[in-house]
Amino acid sequence: MSTVPPWEPQIGPAYRYAQVAAHLATRIRSGELPLGSRLAGEQSLREEYGVSLDTIRKALARLREEGLVVTTPSLGTFVVRELPPASENPGDEG
Repeated sequence: MSTVPPWEPQIGPAYRYAQVAAHLATRIRSGELPLGSRLAGEQSLREEYGVSLDTIRKALARLREEGLVVTTPSLGTFVVRELPPASENPGDEG
């Protein structure tokens, strides 16, 4: 399992929620957040990423739209789909 570097906000055109969602997706891809694992609660993620609660909610909504996580009221948000590891040569099939 690879180690994902800590999240650092980027300056540029991407919205902060998109940056958080991309970082969480990277953590899923690396296996740091494996299939079936429960993500930290919204407040904990807000503190971890240093962003507003609204930003965390938008990031989680994006991950739900992408089919990576599912949120169950009173239970939490869980990884439901693994992403393949990032490839050095995306066009290389073998």
